[in-house]
Amino acid sequence: MAIFKEVKSYVQLPKLEKKILKFWEKEQIFQKVRELRKENEKYVFLEGPPTANGLPHVGHVLTRCLKDLYLRYKTMNGFYISPLIGGWDCHGLPVEIEVEKELGLNSKPEIVEFGIKEFNKRCKVSVMKYVHEWEEMTRRVGFWIDMEHAYITMKDYYIESVWWSLKELWKKGLLVKGYKVIPSCPRCEVTLSSHEYSQGLKETDDPSITVKFSVENEPNTYFLAWTTTPWTLISNVGLAVGKDIDYVKIERDGEFFYLAKARLKAVFPDGNYKILAKMKGKDLEEMRYKQLIPFAKLGDEDRKKGFRVVTGEFVSTEDGTGIVHTAPAFGPEDYELAQQKGLPFLQPVKSNGTFSEEITPWAGMFIKDADKEIIRYLRKEGRLISEKVEKHTSGFCWRCKTPTMYYAREAWLIRMSTLRDNILATNEQINWVPEHLKHGRFGDFLENIVDWALSRERFWGTPLPVWKCECGHTECIGSIEELKSFMKEELPEDFELHRPWIDEIKLYCPKCGKKMTREPFVIDCWYESGSAQFAQWHYPFENQEKFKEHFPIDFITEAIDQTRGWFYTLLAISTALFDKPAYLNCLTMGHVLDKNGIKMSKHIGNVVKPAEVYDSIGADPMRWYFFSSPVWNPTRFSKDIIKDTKRGFFDTLWNVYKFFVTNINVDNINPQTLEIDVKERSILDQWLISKLNSLIGVVRENLDAFQAHKAAGAIYHFVVEDLSNWYVRRSRKRFWSSEITSNKKKGFVTLYETLVTLAKLLAPFIPFTAEELYQNLVRRLLKGKEKKEKASVHFELFPEVNNSALNKNLEEAMDLAIEIVKAGRAARNEAKIKVRIPMQELIVVCPQKYHKMVEQFLPEITEELNVKKVSLSNELTGMVNYNFKPNFKLLGPTFKKDAPLVGETLKGLTGSKALKAVTELQKTGKFTLKTTEGNFEIHNDHVEIISSGKEGYVDAAFPGGQVFIKTELTPELLEEGLARDIVRRIQDMRKDADLEYTQNIELYIKGDEEVKTAIERWKEYIMTETLATKLGSSTKKNGKTVQWTIDNKKVTITIVPLEKK
Repeated sequence: MAIFKEVKSYVQLPKLEKKILKFWEKEQIFQKVRELRKENEKYVFLEGPPTANGLPHVGHVLTRCLKDLYLRYKTMNGFYISPLIGGWDCHGLPVEIEVEKELGLNSKPEIVEFGIKEFNKRCKVSVMKYVHEWEEMTRRVGFWIDMEHAYITMKDYYIESVWWSLKELWKKGLLVKGYKVIPSCPRCEVTLSSHEYSQGLKETDDPSITVKFSVENEPNTYFLAWTTTPWTLISNVGLAVGKDIDYVKIERDGEFFYLAKARLKAVFPDGNYKILAKMKGKDLEEMRYKQLIPFAKLGDEDRKKGFRVVTGEFVSTEDGTGIVHTAPAFGPEDYELAQQKGLPFLQPVKSNGTFSEEITPWAGMFIKDADKEIIRYLRKEGRLISEKVEKHTSGFCWRCKTPTMYYAREAWLIRMSTLRDNILATNEQINWVPEHLKHGRFGDFLENIVDWALSRERFWGTPLPVWKCECGHTECIGSIEELKSFMKEELPEDFELHRPWIDEIKLYCPKCGKKMTREPFVIDCWYESGSAQFAQWHYPFENQEKFKEHFPIDFITEAIDQTRGWFYTLLAISTALFDKPAYLNCLTMGHVLDKNGIKMSKHIGNVVKPAEVYDSIGADPMRWYFFSSPVWNPTRFSKDIIKDTKRGFFDTLWNVYKFFVTNINVDNINPQTLEIDVKERSILDQWLISKLNSLIGVVRENLDAFQAHKAAGAIYHFVVEDLSNWYVRRSRKRFWSSEITSNKKKGFVTLYETLVTLAKLLAPFIPFTAEELYQNLVRRLLKGKEKKEKASVHFELFPEVNNSALNKNLEEAMDLAIEIVKAGRAARNEAKIKVRIPMQELIVVCPQKYHKMVEQFLPEITEELNVKKVSLSNELTGMVNYNFKPNFKLLGPTFKKDAPLVGETLKGLTGSKALKAVTELQKTGKFTLKTTEGNFEIHNDHVEIISSGKEGYVDAAFPGGQVFIKTELTPELLEEGLARDIVRRIQDMRKDADLEYTQNIELYIKGDEEVKTAIERWKEYIMTETLATKLGSSTKKNGKTVQWTIDNKKVTITIVPLEKK
């Protein structure tokens, strides 16, 4: 039996992954890993709960893959991830909207008519509609998490914990009822919290108008005010000015206007006006004006209070006219000002966003639809100074996309504004990735924190546990037991903490004994998901010690929009309840876009379904792609991108793996029996092991810092450049040797250790592929108890750096040699000379301190670049000619009358003097120019450097130096190149025939006299390189024959595969 299972040339990752999934499930690997770490130090994780009433998309795949990467990494570092359970967000407006669509309902009254009980039952079913699809996606991408015991926000145990938290806020005086102007969705007839509102902001084209308000007792005189919401003008009751802002009264075309002096040019750019008077804003205070649109009626008392000028601190001269139209019913600042200044209140708009009957011209019309009609009315009445359309940030419902409005209503609020300093302090204790979010997007949001509008006039959600009695007494209930204490009857058997059940039970006032009535609200579903930190434990009713052990949370990660959502609510609630941060590390993700950087949308038709990718290309390539760039940036995604990822990384890794297994199986060597100290191995082996240990350090450092892309980038470079393109290339001959030499064994053990370590390093990133490598390379060689103990790569600890194997000097030297080779190839490309054609000479110019490093690897450089001779120098003299082109535009102002002399002297610099000047200029940005009239200091911008290489050579730079390759080609060199070209064609034929690396062939080649001469002279080389046991010139019928054209010569090659030994 072969030492290792044979590895096929091409890997079908979807098939491999499904095989690994079956293995994990059959052997209960996930459960065993959990058991293995159970007594270890905890690493606390919290799953951000998705809602399962929609199918998962590619963005959800990114989220799940990223969580899995870090949790697997922590597990492999010995931690016990706790809790490692999923969660389901069940309540809220999104669920209701989905059910409304299914039932064909369009408004709250229709829901009530349909029946709240039946509607909520439908919501309960809808919210778990796609649980199977979510669980299958989670399983398929390799996210190890316990979905069976997921927390569910609609369960009574969870709601009871939420009630407890609200009671705590009530006791602290943070949960209050108030009349407040808050964002509302007219379609859903529901208030929106500040974080919900911010999620729906986007730029739109809105009307921008400047309006004339007629001043009382001053004929033909007007206050000018600007607005982008014409519909609110109907509710105008005041005009606000800045107390210390400068205002003017002007005359224009026979009319008189008041506005801020600083806004004159913006409002009247033609300058056609005359300033009649100047005053401060405070001088305008209490001036009166006439109602602009007189359809909304006010009583006499309110009319006296309204339609006057007041001062407001929020007034500025950045835009508009410096006079702000004030409608207290539709703006938070307006409402606050009205409270301070005693302005009246006009609310002619219903909660569904339509005008009430008293607004006769537009009764029943939706407010945004009325904008054009109102502008038309103002134009007709001669009240418009200007009208245009401008880009403006507007609010839209984050779920149904209807334009939102600020609307005055009674609401239950959490007084977050009083906790601003506390929440800013708790935010300081959090490690944000990327770091700029702490004081940027998230920090700015916290700086401007407002009271949390908690209550919702909806149906499916956690009921607000507040009951009021007509005697004035109010109770906030914090548990089911407390609820029972206010009842006389038993709870019904089918009772649950939802509407309508909660509204059907009777609670009695402890003060007067009368029946109390529950406040008819449910709460913001974001509060529920933010309560997961304690509600998943049913704290404080159960698991008090567990909660303490798991608070604060070590790690959370979700998309960037959660800075205004879940990230905020978690922190707001933990600060309000415990004055501590809910989490210590928060990693944010950007959104996944299509291949052109456009948001995916069913409407556009650019949606890529996750299953289409992982079932055709594989989940591991998806994971690796996501981890290969900063996850907080937007990510472009398509099947072709994932295919490229597979080709670029996975195929390279797989080829190295196959190369190792194929060659070691031929020699039937068990590498675990080879105990060869690293220091006894070849320089190439020592270099690879040192690079491998350096890689471990880089990966650890970056995963610890949540910089997965840097870790993945380092692994990619190691696998593709160091391992495949250098180590395996440089080692092929010793592995292909028919003898089992000591050097060959050293190579086998080095490559084996590298692949096994890579399997462990890659396990958190690409768990399926890593498991496949581990099962074949490690577990296959084990027996009995050890085979059980090492059942999976995920049982292993993450690799640690072996400092004794590190050799940074060797790494630096070899890396320098590799850079020289890259530069040499670039020079060849410049000269358009193929690598297979040998060249006479390579000159490496670099500082003397690098010479010993380069000398160590002269044979490797010579062979890789196919040159006959390598020379070292530390002088560019004679190799590069430098000249200076003076920049007379700058020389003139700098050197004035001496500029011509300086210019001519610069032109005359050549040879070693020019080289010395260039060296100084590159090092310090300046050099001293000696002339017949004295010395002048020349800077970079004074000259342009013109360089040209030595004739007959091409050059290329590498970090620390330059290489020069002689381009003259002799007949002997061309002949050797032809032989090498023939070898390359034979290797292509071997590959096309799917021959094993070690399989021998017979070889037959026909061509003209030049071909024959080349073959005869290079016969041994051709046979050795292609594993040919015979080389003839006839054509074999039982072989594979191909006619090639090589340098305009016809060459017929036949290969005859021999039986494997």
